[in-house]
Amino acid sequence: MKNIFVIGGSYFVGRVFVEELVKEAGYSIYIVNRGNAPLNMEGVHEIACDRNDGDGLRHKLPSLDWLAIVDFCAYEPRDIKNLISVLPEGSFKQYIYISTTSIYKDTLQLPVMEDSPKLTGPQPELGPQMADYAFNKWLGELELMKQCRQRKSPYTCLRPAIIYGKYNYAPRESWFFDMIHQDKTIVLPDNELALFQFVSVWDVAKIIIACLDNEKVFDKAFNLSAEDLVSYRRFVEVLKEITGKRVSIRTESIETIDQQRIPLPFPLDKHLIYSGALIQQVLGFQYIPFKEGMRQTYEYYKEQGGQT
Repeated sequence: MKNIFVIGGSYFVGRVFVEELVKEAGYSIYIVNRGNAPLNMEGVHEIACDRNDGDGLRHKLPSLDWLAIVDFCAYEPRDIKNLISVLPEGSFKQYIYISTTSIYKDTLQLPVMEDSPKLTGPQPELGPQMADYAFNKWLGELELMKQCRQRKSPYTCLRPAIIYGKYNYAPRESWFFDMIHQDKTIVLPDNELALFQFVSVWDVAKIIIACLDNEKVFDKAFNLSAEDLVSYRRFVEVLKEITGKRVSIRTESIETIDQQRIPLPFPLDKHLIYSGALIQQVLGFQYIPFKEGMRQTYEYYKEQGGQT
C-alpha cells in the first residue's frame, strides 16, 4: 500500500480529495487535523493533533514511508517548517502544497502565469483578517522549496483560483443560491469589466491525485484555473439557467455597494485572470466547464436543504 499523509482533509477541498482518493486502489490514507470535524470514513486513519504540536505528532504519527504529504492548511512558513522537522530524513517522497493564486502581484499582463511577479509584502488594504494571508502563503512556498532542497525530496505547489463546489463553507455561490431561492433582488456592479476565473473543487481533487508520485510535476508550481471568463452578470446568467428560476437584478455603483456593505464575494473592479494551461499540458487534463461545475454545485446545494 502507498501511504498518503494528509494535513487537513476534513473541510471543503481536502474532504473532496479524500473522498476521491478512497475510490482509488492501493492507497493507505492518514489524516492529521485537530479533530473538530471527523470524517469517520472507512479506510481512512484520522489522527487528532495540531500540526504545530511537534511532540504530539512524534507520538501519534506512525513510522511509515510516505509516498506524499498533501498539505491543505499551511498558512505561514512555520507551519511547513515545524511539520517537516518532526519527520525523519527520507520519510517522504513528495510534498504537495495547496497554495493560492492570490500570491501574485497586481498586473496588467494577463493572464497571470506561474512565473508572474509575486507579492513582496502584506496587503493592509484587504483589512486585518486578510492582510497577511496571500504573502504568507507565498512565504510558505519559499519555505517548502528550502526544506525540500535540504531533504532532497521533491515538492509540488498548486495554486487554485477561486474554488467553488461541494462543501464550500465560504459564502460565495451559496449566497447567490440563497438570494435566488428567497426571491431577493441581487445587486450587481454597474461596471461589468471585472472578469474572474474559477476552478471546481472536483477538478482540484483530481489534479492532486494525478500529481501523486508523478515526476512530471516534481519541483514545479502550477495555477489551477479553468478557461471560462466570468463576469458578475455572466455568473448570474449561469445560475438563472441551471436553477430555472426567475432572477431579479439591480445594478448599483461600486461606491453604493461598498457603502451599503452588500456582500458580493468577488472583486468589483479588478480582473482575476490566470492561465491554468500548464497543468493541463503536463497532465493531459481537462477542466469541468463552469456551467457544468456550477450545475453539480447546485445539485449539492439542493441535497443539503436548499429550497426547490
